[in-house]
Amino acid sequence: MTEAGFFKELIRRRDSIFATDLLISAVGYMDFFNRLNEEPSDLKSLCRNLKIAERPADVMLTFFSSLQLIKKHGSKYIVTEHGRRFFIKGSKSDLSGYFNSLLERPVCRDILNVLRTDSPMNWAYSPKGKEWARAMSKKKFAGSFTAAMDSRGSIMAPVLAGKLDCNDYNKLLDIAGASGIYSCEIVRRYPNLRAAVLEKNPVDIMAKKAIIQQGFSKKISVISGDMFSSAWPKGFDIHLMSHVLHDWDAKSVRFLLRKSYESIMPDGLIVIHDVHINGKKTGPLAAAEYSVLLMLSTRGKCYSVAEMKDMLSDAGFADIHCMPTTAFRSVITARKLG
Repeated sequence: MTEAGFFKELIRRRDSIFATDLLISAVGYMDFFNRLNEEPSDLKSLCRNLKIAERPADVMLTFFSSLQLIKKHGSKYIVTEHGRRFFIKGSKSDLSGYFNSLLERPVCRDILNVLRTDSPMNWAYSPKGKEWARAMSKKKFAGSFTAAMDSRGSIMAPVLAGKLDCNDYNKLLDIAGASGIYSCEIVRRYPNLRAAVLEKNPVDIMAKKAIIQQGFSKKISVISGDMFSSAWPKGFDIHLMSHVLHDWDAKSVRFLLRKSYESIMPDGLIVIHDVHINGKKTGPLAAAEYSVLLMLSTRGKCYSVAEMKDMLSDAGFADIHCMPTTAFRSVITARKLG
């Protein structure tokens, strides 16, 4: 296996950590497949029948579609042949009891609570922790989390930089850019660029130190501010959001995309680097598994390419493209036509 392939598999092991627990919870607590088999349903009907919230339900349906246990037939979801064989009562190959033998895992009960309430669990399922967004306001957690994401970014950032063509651009704004690891790599590849990282306290202080360590203090600055409540600085012709939008619900994503469109220069480029579900929400399986982790620990999920295109278009962006990068990630670019 190549180094890139090994990295990809290790990332998947981490990112898929809660996916099987969701399947156990759905089988054991909701009798999901038997109920869906009896009454094929669209998303809203399913939420009403099972008394679950729409965001986590959407993630669950995408995950089960990726496993080929369910599929869409018209506007409704139905159980596939595989799903009927392995999770329907009366089937000789019914595995429900086998999965239910792990139902007493505490995390399975908490997953059911997320499905019911749409409220995230504590980060990494820590009994003393807080949900991710609140925990990031604490210096100790923010420092350890930023360092953890840098270990991933040190490999992903050069790949992202290699996928972009920034020769005709001058100033990049790295929105919620953490340590600035992605903007550092892009500026390294494109010496014509200057950049700024927009981050709130206490991550802004960490970003300044990291940028100095990378040797880019003369080319990359740090702007202290909250991407939601602060005005975004003008004069930038690239906006970068790397692993940002997946932490937030659709309403918040739309808000951020509108802020980008309103503040970016004419002919400016927005760059969204993330894990994306395919347009039909049937996979890839690794992306659907990661979306489960996000569903449980943040207010967001992995958005589909179709969802991102719709939200970007609604914000005013055009010329939208998507291309793969590494480790199940992809980059979506769009322009504010001048």
